[in-house]
Amino acid sequence: MKAELHPDYTTATITCACGNVMKTNSTKADMKVDVCSKCHPYWTGSLKREAVGGRADRFKKKYGLQ
Repeated sequence: MKAELHPDYTTATITCACGNVMKTNSTKADMKVDVCSKCHPYWTGSLKREAVGGRADRFKKKYGLQ
């Protein structure tokens, strides 16, 4: 690799708003993020989704065809 062409990789510390701290390699030394895998609703299982049907389901429900 050319010394002047590629960025320097250093050990980086990523800090989440929930307090979780992760170590990785990056071109930036310290990063702060809002959500991480420890607090994101999708990964923690607390994501709430409503069962929403498509057009055909709404049509069948509206006209009692189910």
